[in-house]
Amino acid sequence: MKDEFKALVVNKVDDEFSIKVKNVSPAFLPESDVHIQVHYSGINYKDGLAGNPNGKIVRKYPFIPGIDLAGLVISSNDPRFKEGDKVIATSYDIGVSHFGGFSEYASLPGDWIVPLPDNLTLKEAMIVGTAGFTAALSIQRLEENNLSPEKGKVLVTGATGGVGSFAVSFLNSLGYQVEASTGKESEYDYLRKLGASTIISRDMTYGGKVKALGSQKWAAAVDPVGGEPLASILSQIQYGGSVAVSGLTAGTKLPTTIFPFILRGVNLLGIDSVYCPMETRLKTWHRVATDFKPSNLEEFISQEITLDQLPNVLPEILEGQVRGRTIVKIV
Repeated sequence: MKDEFKALVVNKVDDEFSIKVKNVSPAFLPESDVHIQVHYSGINYKDGLAGNPNGKIVRKYPFIPGIDLAGLVISSNDPRFKEGDKVIATSYDIGVSHFGGFSEYASLPGDWIVPLPDNLTLKEAMIVGTAGFTAALSIQRLEENNLSPEKGKVLVTGATGGVGSFAVSFLNSLGYQVEASTGKESEYDYLRKLGASTIISRDMTYGGKVKALGSQKWAAAVDPVGGEPLASILSQIQYGGSVAVSGLTAGTKLPTTIFPFILRGVNLLGIDSVYCPMETRLKTWHRVATDFKPSNLEEFISQEITLDQLPNVLPEILEGQVRGRTIVKIV
């Protein structure tokens, strides 16, 4: 490790907030089992919050954000990893209470690290990142609950967002008929390129009123939206179908009835990509690198930036206008 290296540091003292790329020393990093030279990271919504003085995501300052990273092990006290290993690290406390990936070097517990699967590059791993991993985890849970392509259409809500976009693409790679829901008519062509069979407006999933039971439209759904739209979707899932929910952009309240569950055997599957068990994490990343992996993965990149550009680009994620992934090339 170099005596000095670059990192994006956010700091808050009283009412003064700063976000700057600085030179720091190895002593600035937390003590952990494995030291990694970071090659790539990516920008996520949590990172945008970390770069905002009112984001309420960073627990202690000064701090290095970045919930995703991929790179090379340069030293390790963990027997599972050795110098030169290519690795991925996402979620857990990374970029929230533990220094993250917006740095040339990171120091992490071995229990948070995933070996890079064959057939996946470090850059591709960060194109996928937490958003793609969450989508993959959602589909995997649906298949564990008996979803298969012949069962019928799979609905993806919030389809132009990070989780939604990857869900559309991954499901298409697996041979599913995907119905994508979005409020952005300008993005219909984008969703078709990802593999959506049909595209519907969000009003067609939830028109402002939740019925106890509606017509049975979808075999399953990947839902990063939550709230009242989720309640409406549950009432329209086919008998024995499932909904995998991973987000709450439409709110935290779920005004549903018991009827979809006891009259149609519908399953509501909660998806946690932050603390999911390592066994599940390894299995999911393997599938991302094999049967989930689309041929057009690099098309998810909206822009590739450097560490020095981060302070100016990071706020864009909070404005809700970003489509696709912003990749940060560290070294």
